[in-house]
Amino acid sequence: MDERMKNIAKNQVLRLEDLAAYQEGQVVSRTLAQNPHVSLTLFAFEKGEEISAHTSGGDALVTVLEGTGRFTVGGEVHVLRQGESLVMPAGVPHAVYGAERFKMLLTVVF
Repeated sequence: MDERMKNIAKNQVLRLEDLAAYQEGQVVSRTLAQNPHVSLTLFAFEKGEEISAHTSGGDALVTVLEGTGRFTVGGEVHVLRQGESLVMPAGVPHAVYGAERFKMLLTVVF
């Protein structure tokens, strides 16, 4: 059978923020699902680390799981804290910056 989700335990209660560890000087990612329709990825950003401006072919929903992140979408800056979410529309340039250490779940719907 084809696995639809990967790198994650099934039929267990999980804390998503525990599944991506911080690493000094890096942005760490862990892909949970990837197919032509949806992508789920956990990220752990060290303070001061970033993903530079880029676009996506799908709408991207980001949910901050821990800490504070700064998101620039189409030139507009948003600061998100634990429990907050933001949709970054397909085709609109966006960037992500670790204002402090933070973790997020990224869901992209194509």
